[in-house]
Amino acid sequence: MSKRSIRLPLALALLLIGLLIPGTAVRAALLLAAYLIAGYDVLWGAVRGVLRGQVFGESFLMSLATVGAIIIGEYAEAVAVMAFYQTGEMFQDYAVDKSRRAIAQVMNLRPDSVNLLTEDGSSKAVDPAGVGVGALILVRPGEKIPLDGIIVEGESQLDTAALTGEALPRAAAPGEEALSGCINLTGTLTLRVTRPYDQSTVSKILEMVENASDKKSRRETFITRFSAVYTPVVVILALLVAFLPPLLLPGAALQDWVYRALNFLVVSCPCALVISIPLSFFGGIGGASRAGILMKGSNHLETLARAQTFVFDKTGTLTQGRFTLCSIHPQGLSDKELLEAAALTEQHSLHPIARAIVDAYQRAIDPERVKSVNETAGGGVSAAVDGRQVLVGSAALLKSHGIQTPHTAEEGTVSHVSIDGRYAGHLRFRDLTKPCAATALERLRSQGVSRLVMLTGDSQQAGQEVADELGIDAVHAGLLPQDKVTRVEELLALPGRKGSLAFVGDGVNDAPVLARADVGIAMGALGSDTAIEAADIVIMNDDPCQMAGALRIARRTVRIATQNAVFAIAVKALVLGLSALGLSSLWMAVFADVGVAVLAILNAMRALRLTADNKGCVYINNMPKKAKAA
Repeated sequence: MSKRSIRLPLALALLLIGLLIPGTAVRAALLLAAYLIAGYDVLWGAVRGVLRGQVFGESFLMSLATVGAIIIGEYAEAVAVMAFYQTGEMFQDYAVDKSRRAIAQVMNLRPDSVNLLTEDGSSKAVDPAGVGVGALILVRPGEKIPLDGIIVEGESQLDTAALTGEALPRAAAPGEEALSGCINLTGTLTLRVTRPYDQSTVSKILEMVENASDKKSRRETFITRFSAVYTPVVVILALLVAFLPPLLLPGAALQDWVYRALNFLVVSCPCALVISIPLSFFGGIGGASRAGILMKGSNHLETLARAQTFVFDKTGTLTQGRFTLCSIHPQGLSDKELLEAAALTEQHSLHPIARAIVDAYQRAIDPERVKSVNETAGGGVSAAVDGRQVLVGSAALLKSHGIQTPHTAEEGTVSHVSIDGRYAGHLRFRDLTKPCAATALERLRSQGVSRLVMLTGDSQQAGQEVADELGIDAVHAGLLPQDKVTRVEELLALPGRKGSLAFVGDGVNDAPVLARADVGIAMGALGSDTAIEAADIVIMNDDPCQMAGALRIARRTVRIATQNAVFAIAVKALVLGLSALGLSSLWMAVFADVGVAVLAILNAMRALRLTADNKGCVYINNMPKKAKAA
């Protein structure tokens, strides 16, 4: 129980008793005691602020207004102002504490210790920071995985909700990656550590959350600057209201105008703005994190809320990134010979098409047959296979070696092959779109996104096929990573462009364009260091519908912050005018300050309850509400 929860009832009881006693010295003493019990910390805060040179704060305004009320004999109103101000502070403390607890759920990812396996097969608990790459650790059922690693022994189900927001557990078996922050549900696992603690997934997430409050939105920055100028101006205006009319107007009573000035001071306290707007953004970030959407700061949340153009990478973002070989088209050799030459050449490449070629070959590959392998980013691979020079990749790669490729009318992704400088044929692949991709783009449209663009290193045919299936407005194909940056810069420079531009990529080869967009969103970035470093917003699972959920949360959060700003300024402006005209009392001033602050804080707390499911829905009080036009 806080001290305020004890002091305030006592102060209000003394106020009530004092009001029942006729105007005597006892009544004045009771009311003065009630005032000191309710507001001694505010008075002391004002004194400390003056001593430190920080004069114009909330405590100073409240102290000046209430002490002034006591001087002119308005004891009861002074107590009421201080008591209701403290009530507002209690609401503020509760809201901030609740938002901190929401963020603390993410912070609980931090491991306390690691079960390090020793040479004799036993385990000992050690500090995670002291465990090196290659060490073996033991994770028992019910324990958090403390470090990123590869499973070397054991099978289990992993709860990834803390990272991805996904409710269903994921099966884990030897050879698969297990990321720190997941909870081991069923079996005992032995992991070989792949990253030190300071580079682990948990460490990266915690760093993002801890630093999010440092990157303020434009609204928060404006309110901070506004308050620094606003408060001293208000004090000067209050002094003018108190003393200028009695000096200039015949018959103007000093006490009457001082009372008006005190009203003016109480109303002008900017706490509703200073607290509720940052709290709204803090709540939005917390709600997004519970859905597996990590935002590096409220400035990025605000930029996302204004997004009118979404630009997407294709492979791995809108499509599954797992290519399937559809057909083989040899020229001068058999299907088997063409596929064998391509598979031998591509055997060491990690590109999805290379993996599809090797998988389709379905035979053991002798690495001794391949020499002088050279891979060109975004182009393909060249190698000496059985003494013959083989190129496998794009038409541009072959053209750079003086080899012309025929036009291919087939749909899908095409990989061309040449042997010893002669065209040998091509392979056709297809990359299926993700099940939720079409729905995700429909939901972005429904929220007012006006333009959808796709950038891909694939062929124009393959890109256009996906664009037609998903309803994308424009496709730019055959792009290298640096070409994607150029295209985004062209989109940013379009005349008459409205809103901000968001780029969504897989966070690995899209790092330059993620950094260049107004807001970069890395999707499916679970465990990707590059994504977490380059992007402004990280969607930890692989579901495109979370894009719509992130946009919805951002827009709802900004709307709540805007509602608070408009409401607080409008009410304060109205009552300030009434105070200057002598048409309001300190009771009305209390509502204009404390009442508005409480209502704004309660409204801001709605942002704490925002989250999104994997279909882009927004939840309020755990009740699903389908996304609709923002």
